Amino acid sequence: MKVLAKCLLTGATGGIGEAIAFELAKQGYTLVLHGRNEEKLITLRDRLPFLGDASSHEIVTGDITQTDDRNYILEQAFLNAPVTLLINNAGVSSFNNFINISNQEINEIITVNLIATMQLTQGFLNVKELSKATIVNMGSALGAIGFPGYSAYCASKFGLRGFTESLNREYANRDIRVCYLAPRATNTQSNGAEVVAMNKAMGSKIDPPEMVANALVNLLKSNSNRKSIGWPEKLFARINGLLPELVDSSLKKSLSTILQFTEGK
Repeated sequence: MKVLAKCLLTGATGGIGEAIAFELAKQGYTLVLHGRNEEKLITLRDRLPFLGDASSHEIVTGDITQTDDRNYILEQAFLNAPVTLLINNAGVSSFNNFINISNQEINEIITVNLIATMQLTQGFLNVKELSKATIVNMGSALGAIGFPGYSAYCASKFGLRGFTESLNREYANRDIRVCYLAPRATNTQSNGAEVVAMNKAMGSKIDPPEMVANALVNLLKSNSNRKSIGWPEKLFARINGLLPELVDSSLKKSLSTILQFTEGK
């Protein structure tokens, strides 16, 4: 199998990020793995398959919320060859009653999930070597459904979905593709005990990270610019866009179950 392209993957050492790294490596991509922990990045890099002849996967550390770090990340990523695929996977989550979320936590969620992603994408698009590329923003089912206990997280993902849609339309006449992938609940270490317990109590399906990685590859191979994972979440998102009152009513029936896990924190 030939090497397909060079990909910059942010948030590579998380559960979904690691699964994406393995799947893209198997597909033939050369990866630039981004994260904040160099030791974890090295460990991941050394475990990945590589299908090229002489090169190897690369790592780069940095905080995407910092301007100098973002510039450094892009500089290092383009150092040996142009990057043609950017996957904005870095993100943080929070499950709590809105009144109990600190200002610092709100700032972190909005900054990491939305603002820094927008700024890194802008820097990527401004690289002079860039002529053809695909950008994938990692969204969420909660970027289309406002869910109790996830107010700040939903705000960040709703914003990311709007940004992705707008940017894709802005570049419709260019060889730049901007995509949005929306996983539902996924089994990663970022889920706290309350989230796991709530999903179990509500009978919510939880996908393995590998399913998200496979969906991403399918999105890349398709002609679509957006993909949601799983039923009934896909249907719920559609209904919420057309008749949000129905979703209001449905979630109200589950509210006492949800709140017992947020209020128990």
